[in-house]
Amino acid sequence: MGGMSLTHWIILLVIVLLVFGTKRLTSGAKDLGKAVNEFKKGVHGEDDKPAQLKDQSQARDTSAETQRDDDHVAR
Repeated sequence: MGGMSLTHWIILLVIVLLVFGTKRLTSGAKDLGKAVNEFKKGVHGEDDKPAQLKDQSQARDTSAETQRDDDHVAR
């Protein structure tokens, strides 16, 4: 009596599809999937921070080389 049968769930699903539309539901599902993946990466410690730090250190190295080259220019 208090539980929902299969027909109730189907009717509820049809109503939700009519209200929100399939396009909005699929985009919401994609966003939810991306959020779950990011959460899993965060839990396992697979952040992009080491890659970002590596990129920043490479940028500093190239700027330091450019500065050293400028020092050798005759004035």
